[in-house]
Amino acid sequence: MKLLVSSFLFKIIFLTLKRILIAPFVLLIRFYQAGISPFLPSACRYEPTCSQYTLEALQIHGLFKGGYLGAKRILSCNPWGGKGYDPVPEKKCSHKH
Repeated sequence: MKLLVSSFLFKIIFLTLKRILIAPFVLLIRFYQAGISPFLPSACRYEPTCSQYTLEALQIHGLFKGGYLGAKRILSCNPWGGKGYDPVPEKKCSHKH
C-alpha cells in the first residue's frame, strides 16, 4: 500500500514538473497562434500546422523530445521538405507487457 501511494505521488510530482517546464513554450506558441499567425499568409505545408504539432509534441513527449520533434518539423516545413498529414507520434509505453 505504501509503495502504491509513493508511486502515485511520484507520478503526480513528475507530471506537475513537466507542465511547469513546458508552460513558457506553450504560452509562446499560443501567443503566436492568436496574435501573429492570423496576420500572416497561410504557408504551412502540413496538417496539423507546425505550431499545433509543436504544442502537441510538448504536451505528449515533454520539453526535450517534444521540443526536438517540433524543431525538426519546423525545419522540414519548406518547399523542399515534406507535406500532408503528419501527426505527432504516440508516446511509447516504457514497461513490458
